[in-house]
Amino acid sequence: MPQPNMNQMLKQVQKMQADMVKAQEDLANETIEASAGGGMVTVTISGDLVLKDITIDPDAVDPEDVDMLQDTVLAAVNEAIRQAQEHAAKKMGGLTGGMDLGGLGLPPGMGL
Repeated sequence: MPQPNMNQMLKQVQKMQADMVKAQEDLANETIEASAGGGMVTVTISGDLVLKDITIDPDAVDPEDVDMLQDTVLAAVNEAIRQAQEHAAKKMGGLTGGMDLGGLGLPPGMGL
């Protein structure tokens, strides 16, 4: 069995790492929007999980039921995070072909 070409493998890993850094930078510039309560609360989050905006419909504000508003905000934030993580996993997974790169010493966050 022939020995693998280490230089070629290193170049491929370096290219993959550069592509992943670029993809992470792109994710930081993308936004995901999610809502809860029939659109009463809308959350915008970046692809790198930074909360950018929360919009609350004034009709959602009921001083007698603050718990409902809190639950609605929580649901919208959690949904936005879920969608952003799913989007990032698809984007990053395409670069690695599903390989586990945890042992390659790549920077934190690269081992999606």
